[in-house]
Amino acid sequence: MGLELVIFIAAILLGIFIYWRESQSNSLYRFFNKIFNSKELQMKPSNKKGFVYKQSFLPRLVYVVGLFLIVGLAIQFISPFEIFTSYNGISAFSSISAGTLIGTYVASFVLKSGKVIEEKSDSLEDIVKDTIEKGKDIIEDIKSNNEEDLKEDVNKESSAKPKKSARERLKDKGYLK
Repeated sequence: MGLELVIFIAAILLGIFIYWRESQSNSLYRFFNKIFNSKELQMKPSNKKGFVYKQSFLPRLVYVVGLFLIVGLAIQFISPFEIFTSYNGISAFSSISAGTLIGTYVASFVLKSGKVIEEKSDSLEDIVKDTIEKGKDIIEDIKSNNEEDLKEDVNKESSAKPKKSARERLKDKGYLK
């Protein structure tokens, strides 16, 4: 279980690296695109799509699992390690595939949020400054309102006349003798 966890975390980091590398340059994807597609179907030079960069889930899953399947088969036939014939090998294969997929989505989130922060950095500063100023104004209003309320309460208590009882009011109106 410990080795699987290490493999999973390393695969997440590998997924982040793969996504970041493809966001910088997708030359390998362009190379395969030129080999497999005719001139009319080849991707435009401005297209940034890669194996995992700007791909939906299913093609990303196919490319990642296919990559690790090819690497696993090469290791199994070249070396004495039998990856696909033991439980531990299949478990490591699934951990590295899932970890790499998760890593690509983590990298996607980080890169997109970084771009949004860069675009909105000036407006964020203004928003924070406005919020701080509004907070100061609210605190000042609360302090001044509390002082005014206390002054009004003191004035009301001192200027209040003693109230008549209900019996005295009824006598004043002539209902009681």
